[in-house]
Amino acid sequence: CVVKLMGRDSGFIATHTTMAARDVDLCLVPEVPLVTEGEKSVFRHLRSVVKRKGYAVVVVAEGAGQDVLGATAETDESGNKRYKDIGVWMKEEIGKYFKASGMESNVRYIDPSYIIRSVPANADDSEYCMLLAQAAVHGAMAGFSGFSAGLVNNRSVMIPMTLIGETSPCKLRTGRRWARVVDTTGQPL
Repeated sequence: CVVKLMGRDSGFIATHTTMAARDVDLCLVPEVPLVTEGEKSVFRHLRSVVKRKGYAVVVVAEGAGQDVLGATAETDESGNKRYKDIGVWMKEEIGKYFKASGMESNVRYIDPSYIIRSVPANADDSEYCMLLAQAAVHGAMAGFSGFSAGLVNNRSVMIPMTLIGETSPCKLRTGRRWARVVDTTGQPL
């Protein structure tokens, strides 16, 4: 089963989902290059998982694998670079790989992005949004700019925009978060 989650340029959602679910066998994120051949091939890993368990679960962030799929010059209505669909590509390539290996496969593909986005906020979400909004207004009224309001260690903070994006959860393959994902999935480094 291939599940595509939001994450154009960051695997934050995919990594947290992988660690929370605990039954994911492969997690693909934009920060880590996609290896499709050789000893560390994702397809080889999936074949060994299916031989052992009888099935495999793959979580992909929507921006993963663009290094393999190839760049496109197209942009969407918002001006963002349009990415090729890694989820559909993985479904097709897994099927091809298993067929070439002489193994039967029935690959399912799930893209729940619109379902996830359409879920109404619960009370905790509403309270958190209120806290962030109040912190943003307080910061602006105090004369600050170029920041994002957030919570760190349960305290309201102003995070400089220059820091946001620099510390992606798995930007460095040696980071703790990515090490935990690799440990959880058993996938090759």
